[in-house]
Amino acid sequence: MAATAPRSYHHGNLRAELLAHAEEALRAGGLADLSLRELARRAGVSHAAPRRHFADKQALFDALAQEGFERLGREMEDADPGGQAPWRDRLAAFARAYVTFATRDAALLDLMFAGKHRPDVPPGVREAADRAFGRPLELIAAGQAAGAVEAGDPREVSLFAFAALQGLAALSTSDMLSGAGFTVDDVLDGVVDRLVRALAP
Repeated sequence: MAATAPRSYHHGNLRAELLAHAEEALRAGGLADLSLRELARRAGVSHAAPRRHFADKQALFDALAQEGFERLGREMEDADPGGQAPWRDRLAAFARAYVTFATRDAALLDLMFAGKHRPDVPPGVREAADRAFGRPLELIAAGQAAGAVEAGDPREVSLFAFAALQGLAALSTSDMLSGAGFTVDDVLDGVVDRLVRALAP
């Protein structure tokens, strides 16, 4: 049987498919050995087709990071029960959304943070990151307005909460949490309750 020829560039949403294949590779163990040519093979298109969307592999990584921040922002926004809910419930919803993302997509989150802090990062990546983390900053500011959170720069106050949640996610992904006989669900509510007390005026 003759080999199937690569499809032409007219492929539907090739950019989205290339990003999906790249994320699959990231989940499977990394992107170091992944080339645009290999992505073209996986997508079934000519080896030149990906360059219509990504000038090089770094451009692909940047797009993957931007998409990750956009997804994280949507998930945190969707989880928020809204300003009428008790502040503790809003914090708990944000915490669960963030820790879920950080444990489910740990490799992607590493890529996102690495991309965000590059000096030459494209504006779209930084803007997506700012939008995503604008949600927890708004939550801290709402807590301050309600008298549930100490006064001060919301960015500085939020670092404490972020450090606790990122630490919990790292304990989970490194199997240190399970090694101690716990799951994220076992401890997340307790972490939130301690954060509420620690952030109180």
